[in-house]
Amino acid sequence: MIGYVRGIVTHIFRDSCFVDVHGVGYRVSIPASTMDKLALNREITLFTYMSVREDAMVLYGFATQDEYDLFMLLISVNGVGPKVALGILSAASPDGFRLAVHQKNMKVLTKMPGIGKKTAERIVLELHDKIGPVGDGAAAAEDGGLESMPQGIASDALAALTSLGYSSQEVLPAIEAKAGQCRTVEELLKAVLQALGSRR
Repeated sequence: MIGYVRGIVTHIFRDSCFVDVHGVGYRVSIPASTMDKLALNREITLFTYMSVREDAMVLYGFATQDEYDLFMLLISVNGVGPKVALGILSAASPDGFRLAVHQKNMKVLTKMPGIGKKTAERIVLELHDKIGPVGDGAAAAEDGGLESMPQGIASDALAALTSLGYSSQEVLPAIEAKAGQCRTVEELLKAVLQALGSRR
């Protein structure tokens, strides 16, 4: 088992990269969140998982231990293979995914690549008690964050925004930032859209 690789990024592709480790180039499949942290000719450390099948060996890599841990939980679910797990981590941030699972939001989960209704139900059933809190759960509750909001508001806002074409990674920080100021889905959507608009 290769636990991690540390080396220079020599090539970046659509969903993978080459990492040169002392003259050996490893092709590593990565999610979009890790892709955002790459820079050509810069050193990177990736936590890795090697998938070995009869017809292929694929090395999957993640910029953070959190992404790696969530990937390992996902592939423990029946019906979720490494490619599907990677697609989930590309479609949503770890906290965005945790939020959808905690609130059993099938609308968000079934929008993720490779996830149908039955698989989404298995993910919720098997991971609900394993994936941990969204961000720092205690701090979020104290600060009036996601955990302190009325049930469903954050997940409904997330579902509405992703249906408009926004990615979970793009909108979750704004949802968290505006969480303590809004008590309805409409208020939260308005606040988040204003925040997103001000960044452009």
